[in-house]
Amino acid sequence: MSERRVELFLFDIYVAILKIEKTVEKFENSEELLHDFNAWDSVIREFEIIGEAARHLINSNILDENARVVVDFRNLLIHNYFGIDPEEVWDVVKNDLPYFTNDILEQINKIEEPLKKELIEAYCEHNKYLEFVIEKLKAL
Repeated sequence: MSERRVELFLFDIYVAILKIEKTVEKFENSEELLHDFNAWDSVIREFEIIGEAARHLINSNILDENARVVVDFRNLLIHNYFGIDPEEVWDVVKNDLPYFTNDILEQINKIEEPLKKELIEAYCEHNKYLEFVIEKLKAL
């Protein structure tokens, strides 16, 4: 695997969060989400991306050790896929993800402006088919 700029992991997380938020907005509770296998699988996959990217950011000292809980949640989802508690996933989406989003946005805003602009443009191009993602990225 080639070396990636560590700042890319911040954008990986942010886009994954946006996808989770968009996916769950049509559901009222965890059972509804669980019973839509496409939506459920999508949310789980995006959490896997978030956890893996968070691991890189912790190792690079961009996120502190408090973010280890995100990595642990990813590991739980991957290694206990047959026993994932839908209520726990729903709780994380509704109660924990907004705080983590704030942490990620705080770190994105620390990126020097020319690099930040370059990364936003790259992520807009990569996600050009997702208008809701483009809108949020351009607002940064």
